[in-house]
Amino acid sequence: MISILKISAQSSYSLELNLKTIPTKEITKNETGIGFSFDENLDSKNKITNSLSYKNTSLNYNLENYYSENNNNKYNRIENNFGLVHQINNKMDWDFEFKTVATFEKSLGFSDVTILGGTGIKYDFNGNNTIHLGVKRMTVFGKAEVLPTVAFYSKLNSNTAIEIGFPNSSISYSNNERNAFRLTNTFSGEYYNLDQAKAINSNLSATKMSFSQMTTALEYERNIDRNWFMSFQGGYDFNKKYTLTNDRGTTQFNFNANDGYHFNIGIKYKQ
Repeated sequence: MISILKISAQSSYSLELNLKTIPTKEITKNETGIGFSFDENLDSKNKITNSLSYKNTSLNYNLENYYSENNNNKYNRIENNFGLVHQINNKMDWDFEFKTVATFEKSLGFSDVTILGGTGIKYDFNGNNTIHLGVKRMTVFGKAEVLPTVAFYSKLNSNTAIEIGFPNSSISYSNNERNAFRLTNTFSGEYYNLDQAKAINSNLSATKMSFSQMTTALEYERNIDRNWFMSFQGGYDFNKKYTLTNDRGTTQFNFNANDGYHFNIGIKYKQ
């Protein structure tokens, strides 16, 4: 993924553009996206965030039994994510997330809109150790389902911190204010509604395109000056799945996408 530019103003607004390529032996997945977000402290106890993003995904593959160059292999995703964090007391925060996602090929209808999100509680033990427990409706396995979330965060010293949980885990290290290193492990997934059902054979047809994977990556971020940052990332995608499914999320056809490496480079501007 190449993060072309991220602008974050003093008003806490941000704009981000990115390109991403995920190659496999038989399929290459390309993504282009743009996102806008802001956050605001309503008062000393309440903070809101909102982000709006668009992503276009295209597939290049060689499976002539089911597809040809005349097929539409481009998918669109529009997402709006609203979040609220409320401080219950000095030890505990409550958070709420409401996410509206539209996934489609060419035509957008009401049936293409999915409601995701959830809620959770964060408890601070001693300033260096916190735990977050929650439940969310999300698509990390390629279909919408309600799953528990957990994150234990610990600041080991002034330079090192860890986060262990699901769907995200990480180890962060910074030897000074200009260098940051992160080892991350993330579960991610999504699905796209098809304009027309695709026939697999005389007995099977599919209505959705589904993606899911687990990614382990090492990232280095360099603070070039006060506002500009460069980041470099290399990693590996495990248990990668590209499938055609029915409305219930049952796999009708598996593309058998191979696991493989990915490499990211990014530049961003923050103020």
